[in-house]
Amino acid sequence: MVFDAPPAQAVHAWMPSSPCGPGCIEPTDEIGTAGVVVRALGVAGLLLTYPVGHLATPAAHREELQRKYARVLLRCMGMRLRVVDNRVPTEPVPAERAVAARIGAERAANAAARYADTGTGVLVVTGHVGWSDVVALAAVQPLGFVARADLIDWPVLGALARLMRVIPIERERLRALPGIVEQIADRLAAGERVAVFPEGTTWCGRAYGSMRPALFQAAIDTGTYVQPVRLRYLDRHGTQCTVPGFVGEDSFGDSAGRIFRSRGITVEIVLEAPEYPGTDRRDLARRCERAVRGAGRPRHGRDSATWIEATTTRVQDPAPVDAAVPDPPMPARPGLHRRALAVLRGRSHGAA
Repeated sequence: MVFDAPPAQAVHAWMPSSPCGPGCIEPTDEIGTAGVVVRALGVAGLLLTYPVGHLATPAAHREELQRKYARVLLRCMGMRLRVVDNRVPTEPVPAERAVAARIGAERAANAAARYADTGTGVLVVTGHVGWSDVVALAAVQPLGFVARADLIDWPVLGALARLMRVIPIERERLRALPGIVEQIADRLAAGERVAVFPEGTTWCGRAYGSMRPALFQAAIDTGTYVQPVRLRYLDRHGTQCTVPGFVGEDSFGDSAGRIFRSRGITVEIVLEAPEYPGTDRRDLARRCERAVRGAGRPRHGRDSATWIEATTTRVQDPAPVDAAVPDPPMPARPGLHRRALAVLRGRSHGAA
């Protein structure tokens, strides 16, 4: 049976909305109650000890500490991390050594993959499934995030968000958007890594929305490359899993309980080729969306009228990427724009 989910109501035309709900979440293998308690205690212990470890660690080593904490946190949540770096060319290997080579390459990518060198600004963009995305992305390399404003007020995770210098965004306040873009641009210009979820809201992982172009303006203003990341969750059979989806009327407790009970989930992070910022944020958003969607592109509404098939739920994309959605005005930053053009010209000559 297929359930038709009506589009969510938006406060304004730009505000992203997701019609994904409980019908999108499909059960997977689960562990017993004792295992759930052990996982919950492990996660609580990590979150409570991290602030102390952060303050006790010299600034030069905090990045690696954050990375290790995020990886251990994923394991405590019952998730395995797999990183695929498509930016690095691979050499063909004989068939008899293919399995060993694949395992070795996966381990090497997990250990060595980074979004950018320390001190190099980069805008990381990916689809948004749930709160566990933040942990998974930080397990590759620590970075700042643009996240929902009420995350700061969540128990335990709120303190962690403040330590990670989360940039809070209130989707209902359209007028505040230029200020958010300016904060991102300032971080990028200072050589920091910042992750954004351009869909603007969470989807179940099988269905997804369009990448809104507004936040990409920060990369254009600063001449910063954009790193597209394909993020998905797989069950132990290698099938895409929707359990981590934070959708509909989910509370944090509901979502966390569902993740803690699950068995055999792998979070896969694929680093695609960086995108040159250019001068058109809509074009940049389209390029990054194509990179992030990969082979899953046919599930998007553009190829199936207005509907997206998400196994048991059929959902409607409220704003396809080519739809006439008002583009929020961005602040005028003439000095920064001139510097960005200089950086772009320099990189262009260097590439030539």
